[in-house]
Formats: sequence, C-alpha cells, structure tokens
Amino acid sequence: MNQLAEMRQAVVDTGRQMIGRGLVAGTWGNISMRSSSGEQIAITPSGRPYDQLTLEDIVVVDPAGQVLSGQRPSSELALHLAIYRARTDVRAIVHTHSLYATACAVAGKAIPASLEEMVQAVGGAVQVATYALPGTVELANHAVAALADRSAVLLANHGVAACGPSLAEALLVAELVEKAAHIHVVAEQLGGARELSDEDVALMRRFYLEHYRPGK
Repeated sequence: MNQLAEMRQAVVDTGRQMIGRGLVAGTWGNISMRSSSGEQIAITPSGRPYDQLTLEDIVVVDPAGQVLSGQRPSSELALHLAIYRARTDVRAIVHTHSLYATACAVAGKAIPASLEEMVQAVGGAVQVATYALPGTVELANHAVAALADRSAVLLANHGVAACGPSLAEALLVAELVEKAAHIHVVAEQLGGARELSDEDVALMRRFYLEHYRPGK
C-alpha cells in the first residue's frame, strides 16, 4: 500500500473511532492527514457518515486547497490548511464536537491546565478562539492564533480542533481534551479547579515529548 492509500485508510479508521467514542454525531466534525512531503492532504468529504466512508471517498487536496482526487472536501478545509501552514510539526488534525469540550467552547471558557495528562499531550490550557462563522477563513485564522504552539484549541460556539504528528495522537489529544473538560465542569461545582504551575506544565510537556509520546 502506497503512502496516499495508507493516509486514506488512516482517515477512514479514525472516523470510525471518532464516532464510536462519542466525539461527534452524524456527519459533523472532520479529519485530515498530511503526507510526509507536505504536498498532499487527505481529508474527509463533506456530508458523508463516518461509518460509511471508503478509501475512495477520502478527498486529496494540495496545500493550496486544490482538489487532486475525489469530490467535495470538508467545509472546514480552510481550518485544516491554516493549521498546516502555521505548524510544520503537525501532520494530522481531528475536529470534534464532543459534549463537555463543546460546552466550554459555547460558554467561552478555556479548559485550564489542571489535568496532568492533558497538559502533557496539549502543552497547557486549551484556549478559546474568537468566534467566526464555520468554514470561513476568519475562523481558521482565529483558531491558529489561539492554538499557538499547543495541540488543541476550542472553537467558540462550535467544537474542538486537535492536532499532532499522527492521527493516533490527534485523536488521543481530542479524547484527553474532552476528559479534561468534563473534569473541569465537575470541579467547578466543587469549588473550582486548581491549576498547575507554568513550570510544572513545561516539565511534564517536555517529558511527554521526549519519553512518553506515542511512538517513542
């Protein structure tokens, strides 16, 4: 199997895992993966159920968004392209609408750096990007600004974008963000979450990147 076929298969598999784990419903959300050369991006098509996707359904575009193979790409193509342009370390992105993380996005509340496993995988708090309509360049630009050097961002009134060097890690980040959001909501009812210090966050992030990241 060549790299493009492997990328398409990874996107299909991740879509099934994403819906199976309750991170999306229906056809909402989207997934992409960038080739090692950076010249091809495999992305989910617009409006297709994840449990029905085939390899042939996965759209392939170039870094400018021109379709190389397939039909209509996800309506959030601009978001994916903007993150790839800004972050050379990112090769995969998953956009989810998970319950608690989206609740934080709707409330305009960042997920604080209070859960150790989340800060290891994300690199700190998950910030909320300034609101813009879905599918727009404005949304993409706001998301990149709020993402900065971390691995996840909340899209105001919308959902979550999680990224990483592989689809497996991007999906893991999305799951950890949802877990942290759930814990944060509960902790607020108990008097509020206690945030970790910047120094501890930096230490844990470095350890994760050097020793604990999947594939290490």
